[in-house]
Amino acid sequence: MNFSKILAGKLLLTSELPLASSTTDYLIRTNQLKQLPSMTTKYGRYQCNRCGNTNQQLFANIACARCDHTHLYCRNCIQTGRVLHCDNLLTWNGSEPSWPTQAQPCQWTGTLTSPQQTAAKAIEQAINNKQKEILTWAVCGSGKTEMLFPAITKAIKERKRICIATPRADVVRELFPRLQQAFPETEIEALYADSPDRTDKGQLIISTTHQLIRYQDAFHVMIIDEIDAFPFHHDKTLPYLTNRACKKDATTIYLTATPRREHKRKIRQKKLPVQFVPIRFHGHPLPIPQLKIEIGLRKKLNRGTEPKALQQFLATRSKSRQLLLFVPTISLLEKVADRYQAISVHAEDPDRKEKVEQFRQQKITTLVTTTILERGVTFPSVDVVILDAGHHVFDEAALVQIAGRAGRSPDDPTGEVLFIHQGKTNAMEDAIAQIKMMNKKGNIL
Repeated sequence: MNFSKILAGKLLLTSELPLASSTTDYLIRTNQLKQLPSMTTKYGRYQCNRCGNTNQQLFANIACARCDHTHLYCRNCIQTGRVLHCDNLLTWNGSEPSWPTQAQPCQWTGTLTSPQQTAAKAIEQAINNKQKEILTWAVCGSGKTEMLFPAITKAIKERKRICIATPRADVVRELFPRLQQAFPETEIEALYADSPDRTDKGQLIISTTHQLIRYQDAFHVMIIDEIDAFPFHHDKTLPYLTNRACKKDATTIYLTATPRREHKRKIRQKKLPVQFVPIRFHGHPLPIPQLKIEIGLRKKLNRGTEPKALQQFLATRSKSRQLLLFVPTISLLEKVADRYQAISVHAEDPDRKEKVEQFRQQKITTLVTTTILERGVTFPSVDVVILDAGHHVFDEAALVQIAGRAGRSPDDPTGEVLFIHQGKTNAMEDAIAQIKMMNKKGNIL
């Protein structure tokens, strides 16, 4: 068995090792597996060495059945497996894995547009020069995934290990078959909770950022898709895990259509190299959202009453397109879905994967959703409506991303986007201004 491919770059609990206990003992005795303490103490403060947590309120005591003592465990990373104070973390200490030599790893037959080629070349050069980081600011529907193909191809040819990390499992599920098709001879894994595509020996790994808790010093190339998305920008653990998963000389590539304020500031200060792609791959502009005010909208939604603005829109829109209907809360989800005899989906829906796939295959006409489908999913021909677009969950980035679900196909590059609100917000105005700015820049190219 090739242990290096299975274990190199991993940081695992004993229970997570995909090996028999006798094999684990042998690898420890021969110094091929190294044991590390799961927690350390400095100046009376604890640190979890699995997730990096130093918040003392997130440590708790437990009566441990394994060692028959009461001691600490970390509550911060319990969702990915409980780490106990008496447990050790295991990391590979043997030889580096040797990945297969491939002369032509990429079998994608498409052609990059001129803006895509410029961005792809900049990404590839960043890897060649072992540049620390680069941000690609590319509008929704610009073809970010295809822009990565030349860089991924070069890394595979050089027998490097690559990770594409994203905050959301839906994005992992969408990217996995596309990357499999483009790189059919490469060992590819898709990692998210209960993923059926975990092989423990991937050279190219597509992962939610949470799953990187099991990696350390693993990747030569780290691509972080949707860097601005929740929870990545909100949870400081996730950037920590992503950085730890990189090798010391790794290149990190950030992808986003809606960079956060701190990224824009670093770009202005010339502390973060940026490549801007302001035009969609099919050359058509981004749909500009239309605003419709509805007096007493929230009361109507809570009562299950149909807003007049939505009624008028549904009566006049093209029936050839599917409809994505966004609502701000789960409590509104079923009310709206029942009102329109539609299917609904949210983050905790056990049938979430199947429903999204059915909508993609056009077996569902209308899908009512929360912000879980604001980004990272592509449907060929949809109109988009946000009910209560002034709600605080719809910040500027969310509104731009949601609007970007429309008009993604060259066969239907328009699509309608409607923000129904009971009072215009700065986020709505800023989102529309950003979309218009992108369209203006794209028209100059």
